[in-house]
Amino acid sequence: MKTTFKKLKRVFLSLLICTFLLLSCSEDFIDVDSNQETEEALTAERAPELVNAVYNSFLRWEVSSFAWTGISSIASDDADKGSIPSDTGADKSLLDALEITPTIISVAEVWSGHYDGIQRANQAISRISQFEMDEDLQNRLLGEARFLRALLYFRLVQVYGGVPLITDITSVEDINSDVLSRKTKEECYEFIESDLMFAIDALPLKSEYPPSELGRATKGAAQTLLAKVSMYQSKWEEVITLTDDVINSSEYALTPNYEDIWKDSFENNEESIFEIQARGNEPAAGIDKYSTIQGVRGESGWGWGFNTPSQDLADAYEDDDLRQDATFILAGETLFDGREISPNVPNPRYNQKAYSSILTESEQTGKNVRILRYAEVLLMNAEAKSIIGGDVATPLNLVRQRAGLDDSDDLSTEAVWKERRLELAFEHDRYFDLVRQGRAEEVLNSKGIRFIAGKHEVFPIPQEQIDLSGGALVQNPNY
Repeated sequence: MKTTFKKLKRVFLSLLICTFLLLSCSEDFIDVDSNQETEEALTAERAPELVNAVYNSFLRWEVSSFAWTGISSIASDDADKGSIPSDTGADKSLLDALEITPTIISVAEVWSGHYDGIQRANQAISRISQFEMDEDLQNRLLGEARFLRALLYFRLVQVYGGVPLITDITSVEDINSDVLSRKTKEECYEFIESDLMFAIDALPLKSEYPPSELGRATKGAAQTLLAKVSMYQSKWEEVITLTDDVINSSEYALTPNYEDIWKDSFENNEESIFEIQARGNEPAAGIDKYSTIQGVRGESGWGWGFNTPSQDLADAYEDDDLRQDATFILAGETLFDGREISPNVPNPRYNQKAYSSILTESEQTGKNVRILRYAEVLLMNAEAKSIIGGDVATPLNLVRQRAGLDDSDDLSTEAVWKERRLELAFEHDRYFDLVRQGRAEEVLNSKGIRFIAGKHEVFPIPQEQIDLSGGALVQNPNY
């Protein structure tokens, strides 16, 4: 028992941070420096910094970069491993073929990185709740922290299914086998929903933030994420209610030119609902190598060349669909900022949505990564109405019209799914969409990707975490 308890402490330390990184505030809330602070320094005046630390967790390599891209994108039919044949990207060739084991590095990094962010959120919620401070600001900061915690847990559930719900543990001494045992997916969703309901009530609208705070979580972001969580549970009435609320708020609109969405100069624009805020200059506060890992490789290149658009995705677009040019960097083309791509690069296509631009190039990815945007709200609304009834044509065709396409006469759920794939390509949804739609086995196997039903709906729990837990964690089936 003593040995097992030591293991539980070690797994806690490997999942969560026990010393807390605070972020110094400035005019731009994400413009920060990291430093360790003592318990006495954590005063009400510094409460925003506790929440800034949670935002900052999304900049980490383990949370938003190579491992997350491998699991959420390379594993799907939208992307190939890319790069060059001899460069496996540690395990990205395995993810590409769905030859996945509990010991590959990507499943370990996504697990540890997301739990690190959750612990930052837990610490922020615990401490801010105890401060004597302005009640409105306190409520808003708690809403931000709970929105971010919900987003972190939702991504864990997408990847692993039910996971341990660590919610109020701030000391190693409080760890026991019950804390580390996995909760069901339904229990996890219930917890995520409670965080998001709190956030909806506590957070201001996007328009109510001053310019210096632009990018913080909003009421609309919490409503949109809750709609997405509801969609994953087939709660279609809730999806319609929440997306209607966002649509009717008049806080958001489609960016007229699809390609502009991912340009640095269009960050936090009218379509943006939530973005990871990045700053790639010195001192670096960008998303660690997010653009670098997906940048063009070889002659004229600047990156590693991974996560390249598949031929299957390219074939799925209509010829006059404007989203193709905005999604793909093609061998031999000249990009919007004047950068010329050699026709001799190793891959025919690269991911333009991850492109930072030659004007702001940095290893730390100086552009924001878009997480939730208004087009997805319209498509969730259309999908829900295609299933339980309602006006599918209006939200679906607004998305198509922006892409330069004619209105669709096909208002089926399958038509919405197709539009969702083309609209949201490389935004880390495709693999999880196929699973939730119940089509992963059929679709991926038809394209030569060996998806095994009863196994690949989720990824394995990292073996190192199971070993450290002394049996408290149980592996997913068939791994």
